[in-house]
Amino acid sequence: HVDHTRNQFPAVGQRVLGTSARGRRCADCSPSSTGDEPLKYLVSVSRVVSKQVGRVDTLFLHETGDDFLVVVRRDGERVLRGRLELKQTGAGPRPGKFRITRGSTDDPRDPDQFVEIARRASRIRISEQTSTHRRDALHEMLDGYQLEALVVRTCRYCASDGRYSPITEETAVATDREHICPDCAKRELERELDLSASGRLTGAAQERLEDLLLETQDLDRVTNLLAGGLDPDLTRFDTVSATTDEVDPVATSTLNLHPELQRRTEDRFETLLPVQSLAVDNGLFDERDQLVVSATATGKTLVGELAGIDRALNGEGKLLFLVPLVALANQKHEDFEERYGDVLDVTIRVGASRINDDGNRFDPNADVVVGTYEGIDHALRTGKDLGDVGTVVIDEIHTLKEEERGHRLDGLISRLKYYCEQRSNDRRAYDGAQYVYLSATVGNPESLAAGLRATLIEFEERPVPIERHVTFADGREKPDIINKLVRREFDSESSKGYRGQTIVFTNSRRRCHQISRKLEYDAAPYHAGLDYGQRKRVERQFGDQDIAAVVTTAALAAGVDFPASQVLFDSLAMGIEWLSVQEFEQMLGRAGRPDYHDKGTVFLLVEPDCSYHNSMEMTEDEVAFKLLKGEMEDVVARYDETAAAEETLANVVVAGKRAKRLNDRMVGDVPTKHAVGKLLQWEFIDGFAATPLGRAVCRHFLSPSDAFRILDCIRSGTEPYDLVAEMELQDAF
Repeated sequence: HVDHTRNQFPAVGQRVLGTSARGRRCADCSPSSTGDEPLKYLVSVSRVVSKQVGRVDTLFLHETGDDFLVVVRRDGERVLRGRLELKQTGAGPRPGKFRITRGSTDDPRDPDQFVEIARRASRIRISEQTSTHRRDALHEMLDGYQLEALVVRTCRYCASDGRYSPITEETAVATDREHICPDCAKRELERELDLSASGRLTGAAQERLEDLLLETQDLDRVTNLLAGGLDPDLTRFDTVSATTDEVDPVATSTLNLHPELQRRTEDRFETLLPVQSLAVDNGLFDERDQLVVSATATGKTLVGELAGIDRALNGEGKLLFLVPLVALANQKHEDFEERYGDVLDVTIRVGASRINDDGNRFDPNADVVVGTYEGIDHALRTGKDLGDVGTVVIDEIHTLKEEERGHRLDGLISRLKYYCEQRSNDRRAYDGAQYVYLSATVGNPESLAAGLRATLIEFEERPVPIERHVTFADGREKPDIINKLVRREFDSESSKGYRGQTIVFTNSRRRCHQISRKLEYDAAPYHAGLDYGQRKRVERQFGDQDIAAVVTTAALAAGVDFPASQVLFDSLAMGIEWLSVQEFEQMLGRAGRPDYHDKGTVFLLVEPDCSYHNSMEMTEDEVAFKLLKGEMEDVVARYDETAAAEETLANVVVAGKRAKRLNDRMVGDVPTKHAVGKLLQWEFIDGFAATPLGRAVCRHFLSPSDAFRILDCIRSGTEPYDLVAEMELQDAF
């Protein structure tokens, strides 16, 4: 039997039985064998099994075709994998062939080795996927050796791959009329995503889907979400609860405004809204500067409007109402013209072009000037007379934190204050301006109010709850999903009798028209490219519930004032920039009005692995969960060398030797000494006066690098159109 054993166990046969046993034969080899050879053989087998397998925690058996998969586990790890065939004997089923799998090969073993492994196992488990009659055969075979086995629910994917994965009711994930383990479900989810048109998920999006997988225990439902599925239990990310702060409302009859404004205000409202009441109670009409922070659609714009219009009607200075974008300025100008044009002169100053500012629409003597930050700053930088300014309202004050526009807004505020102070010193009848700063979203309201030297008016209220949802789709699928959501919302009706209507935010005017054309129910594009009459018609149709949706650009988000119950994000970008948390919160805040709706609904339509420009570092799925989970960012104006030089130059142009005083009053920390040194080096200033070159750079809002690029082109004789083309091309890269 030594040779027999060596054939079965070549590595250990000689060592176990010894050389003296060579030539002897066992009962398996010859019927004439006598003595203790069979016993020695069994001892050898036992020792080999002990050496190879040792202690066995679990022996797992699973039907695979005509044989059974055998998996041996110890301490949570697989230590052996093999295949077992049964043979029918007079005593019932018994091990026929046993092979151990090593890589891609099967190594034959004596069937008795399987029996020894089974005896050493703490527990024997048979997969539930094994057919009933094959299970019975295994039980009968094991009974012959006085061994017991339990049938367990296992993952078929794992079993087929040689892994033992018992699953329970708490861990089983349903898919295609069977159940698999969570790990295999996650792998299948990744495979489905690789095959989908949407692309790869990253970071938080992957975690979100895996959480849903474990929560629902249904792979098919989750993969349906990747195809733009709208299962509300899966798309719902969270619900922002309704909150209401108790504020005693101020009756409009008690305001003591200019008689004309008093009459109009009482005609519009019986009482002021909470944030407006707080502003009045905290000195709005005592000319105190205020920072008003309150959610979208809570009425904060009226705070600045009442203060500014009242002073303008009383002859105490004009109202400057400043916004960051031309589109918003146009809309606000139309609103003021319509509301007060019969009693006050209303004009607009947008400074739309850096090269040619004809100022045809701008009347510096008007009572109400609506302007962009850049438009009013251009007037200051070029020495225009703005007259007596009674009130300055700066909307979207959180723009201070933006990389390019932030420092310019900071400088504008300081220069406006200087202008008003100088005018007050020259005119005894004029006592300066009141400043009202507005924002829906500020992460550091106390410190910002301190930096602006303003009283903080903060009102945290969400009049109706908002459900926030996420689903996944590529750009081609999104219009179909938007159509379903718009249709579903318009077919519903609130307890207050209003049909659900939708605002769809996207990132281009062209996309506005594409989406609105694909909607089954009446819808309209709404963006700054439409003229006044077109926009007013859309507003009227929406207000009368004649259309189900408006599709608008993210750039116009701050000025859109439709009573919508649902907001959809076709894109999370504004142009080629991702939305900030502030912008996102402001836009989603448009969903749900207390006088119209029971709740608001927000859907983010996310395209995995998508960006809209090669300068975007993150993908849309990364941005989505950053926005949903993100905390409100602090509003801080930051200064690098370029920003410090640009604002210091503008302050020198406006204030000369007093430029440092303007720098010191700005919200951000401006390194004045270093900036002055660079301006002298670049020959933008000479002492405390701007050179002709410096004035040109300041007037056109040029960064130093742009200024030097233009100078190089001029000196080399480059034609103006070629110069512009070269600058645009370099900016693109």
